[in-house]
Amino acid sequence: MNTVLLLLAAFAAVPPAEIRTMRVDYYHAGNAAEERFSLDEIVLEGAWPGHPDRAIDDTNLGKYQFQVIERASNRVLYSRGFASIFGEWETTAEARETFRTFHESLRFPEPLVPVQIVLKKRDRRNSFREIWSFVVDPAGHAIDRTAPSTAGVWAVMKNGESSDKLDLLLMGDGYTAAQMDKWHADARRLVERMFAVSPFKERRRDFNVWAVDTPAAQSGISRPSVGIRRRSPLRTTYDAFGTERYVLAFDNKRIREAAAGAPYEFVGIVVNERKYGGGGIQGLYATVAADNAWAPYIFVHEFGHHLAGLADEYYGSPVAYEAPGELVEPWEMNVTASPIASKWKDLIAAGTPLPTPWEKEKFEAGQKAIQGRRAKLRAEKRPEADMEALFREEQQQSTRLLASGPHAGRVGAFEGAMYQANGYYRPQADCIMFTRDDVGFCAVCRRAIERVLSLYVP
Repeated sequence: MNTVLLLLAAFAAVPPAEIRTMRVDYYHAGNAAEERFSLDEIVLEGAWPGHPDRAIDDTNLGKYQFQVIERASNRVLYSRGFASIFGEWETTAEARETFRTFHESLRFPEPLVPVQIVLKKRDRRNSFREIWSFVVDPAGHAIDRTAPSTAGVWAVMKNGESSDKLDLLLMGDGYTAAQMDKWHADARRLVERMFAVSPFKERRRDFNVWAVDTPAAQSGISRPSVGIRRRSPLRTTYDAFGTERYVLAFDNKRIREAAAGAPYEFVGIVVNERKYGGGGIQGLYATVAADNAWAPYIFVHEFGHHLAGLADEYYGSPVAYEAPGELVEPWEMNVTASPIASKWKDLIAAGTPLPTPWEKEKFEAGQKAIQGRRAKLRAEKRPEADMEALFREEQQQSTRLLASGPHAGRVGAFEGAMYQANGYYRPQADCIMFTRDDVGFCAVCRRAIERVLSLYVP
């Protein structure tokens, strides 16, 4: 029996189109030193969008991983690596002093036999270790089998059946009922810009893109640092972890319920705002402020985090995360702690020096000046157009500098990545994960994205 038939037999004795999505909601609580888990509820959503022959995740991505294991045979039926808000928050200063709880979800094809759900987390050496386990009996009376509403779900771009495509769901936040035309236009515009960037451009036909309408009572989302509060449908907010540009939605339950009627494997949240901002967490969602001049860049950059678990390669901007106590080889594909970059050595041309020299001092001096001016603009509450102009000036400077070195455009080991000036290395001098320059993804990032796409598209 081939792999497809084995998985179909294990998950459900019904045609693939009739397999529903099982969603396990749970609470993830703790601080920097400990974490605890408790089950919330189990919900059946709509039809499972994935291909049955793409059930096992072999990418080794994610800070966490979950497995669905058939109890009778102890066989892994489904697995995925992912990251989480808790996983980021526990690296902040607040987590050393505060105990917090976050809501999270695991989604997988509905089984018809009892299964063990095993949650794993990377240890200090980045090896996965089991941290929580529980049994799901699909015949249990407590499972919510109510059919989700499909109201407001529409296709931005459909290229085929969900089982043969990667399904991306866009959700708008902060758009009123009177702004639905704007929301639809914003969704289409950002999708077109995303598919103008390689490797998405070449893989366009491997995607379906859906959207769901979630009208808001007020236009816009919360910006607590300047006293703006909005009870938007998805509760998206700026100032996540105290970083004014970081946009996250902390009410996972609200997002999952709003998305339940749509087929999806990845989520993009588009907020109706002009202020620069966005965020991306692997396997959770990507966010972007629709009306900022840099929205296309933000959306593609953050989707790189969400889809392929790409790390930030920049290190000059302020972030909430604390520096690690020791350098450990990252699980992300586009950064390394090795100055000889063995992770992507097959892409390094013979004769390329390792680590690879670049105009690091000049770049850092320019970044220091830009960041100082950026902070001054925010402190003076200047118009967003002034910030956009500063970023255009920065782009011109960095493009010239990073394209001028002898190793520009080549793969090597360029020091400076993961918010650290020293100790971590990125693959190329410039990349969309490093700057806002119009250079697209570097060769290593493109390969990482292609590898994840192969997990979803037959």
